[in-house]
Amino acid sequence: MHKYEIIIYWSEEDKVYVADVPELPGCMAHGDTEESALSNVKDAIQLWIDTAKEFGDPVPQPKGRRLVYA
Repeated sequence: MHKYEIIIYWSEEDKVYVADVPELPGCMAHGDTEESALSNVKDAIQLWIDTAKEFGDPVPQPKGRRLVYA
């Protein structure tokens, strides 16, 4: 399990919960519930890391925070 900070918030515009991973630029996911947004962003984190490694890009070390609900 990765220990990147995840910020989950409600998007009034899109009518979904959005999960953002600030330490991984562009890494975010959404879902109809907070739980589904969290589950989806876990997959997005792994995909982000796999893609960065494939292209030889650096992968930031997690700061250790886990969830923040806004």
